[in-house]
Amino acid sequence: MKKITIAMLALLALPAASFAKSISVTDISLQGAENKIMKIADNHDAEYKITGASSGNFVRMTAVLHNIQDVSGLGRKN
Repeated sequence: MKKITIAMLALLALPAASFAKSISVTDISLQGAENKIMKIADNHDAEYKITGASSGNFVRMTAVLHNIQDVSGLGRKN
C-alpha cells in the first residue's frame, strides 16, 4: 500500500514539474549568440543560463532553458 501511495504522489506531481532543455546556437559575435538564446527563451516563456561558449571563425554558445512553459518547437530540426 505504501508503494502505491508513493507512486500516485509521484504521478500527481508530474504536471507541476518544470522542464529543462539544452540548446546551442551559432553567430558571428558573442552578443548575437546570446540574443538568439534570449529570443528562444522568450518565445518559450523560459529562463536561461549560458553553460558555454567557444569562438573561432564563429561563436557557438550553449545554454539550458529552465521553467519552460511551452515545449512545442524545441525538438531537433532536420
